[in-house]
Amino acid sequence: MAEITASLVKELREKSGAGMMDCKKALTENNGDIEVAMDWLRTKGLSKAAKKSDRVAAEGLVAVASNGKTAVAVEVNAETDFVARNELFQTLARNAAQAGLSNDNIEGVQAAVSDEITNLIANIGENMVARRFAKHSVSEGVVASYVHNAIAPGLGRIAVLVAVESAGDAEALNEMGRKIAMHVAATQPLSLSTEDLDPEAVERERVILTEKAREEGKPEAMLAKIVEGQVAKFQREVVLLKQPFVMNPDQTVEQLVEETAKTLGTPVKVTAFTRLALGEGVEKKVDDFAAEVASMTGQG
Repeated sequence: MAEITASLVKELREKSGAGMMDCKKALTENNGDIEVAMDWLRTKGLSKAAKKSDRVAAEGLVAVASNGKTAVAVEVNAETDFVARNELFQTLARNAAQAGLSNDNIEGVQAAVSDEITNLIANIGENMVARRFAKHSVSEGVVASYVHNAIAPGLGRIAVLVAVESAGDAEALNEMGRKIAMHVAATQPLSLSTEDLDPEAVERERVILTEKAREEGKPEAMLAKIVEGQVAKFQREVVLLKQPFVMNPDQTVEQLVEETAKTLGTPVKVTAFTRLALGEGVEKKVDDFAAEVASMTGQG
């Protein structure tokens, strides 16, 4: 049996929103496996989280650059939020995004701004890295971009790219794409279409919903029908084209695209999207001052 430590319980509580005792029980029942314990809590209806949240605080900026048919987003990290307000760091982030227009991977971007990063580290005294990169291109149409809560043009904490294929008016396409990008920033869809949704994610949801329905005492003969309805609802919630459009919940994103195509008199298709949020997946050290003081005074 794995040791159920206080830190493990705290981590599960932060991820799930469930009570501390429920988290301890979930971990005990599942040999300390956080992922399985998360599913256990959801099965019992105890977790407030719809899915695992691995966003951990990290600082810096996400920058975007575009030339119309191609757009990129690059995340550049630093150690403190203070640095994000530094003009030299903002210039670095912009240059990294511009470098992305002529590179196809993060390694190319890193090479392009390597000297600038080295000089800036020496100047500011914080570690920095160009960490992530996203790029979309279309042969005909636009790649729209949106930066949420921008601190300067093209710079912020969340950036979204939306690729739109069409022979229609570029300005109208960009307006629609930007609105969809704003929607993506708010709703965090998992996939573009139902077909693109990870089958493992769907099956995992199906298993959780089945067990939850049993826990709630639903008739065994009705489980399959009940669960399939809930799986379909789950897909509508996480698939971009099926989601209710945030600016007009009476229509889906897919219907917005169809409406735009009708207005422009030509086919319109959203082919891809990317949402980059600052600090996703980055572990940031949290100082335990009480432990540090205890250690210094010999009480630890």
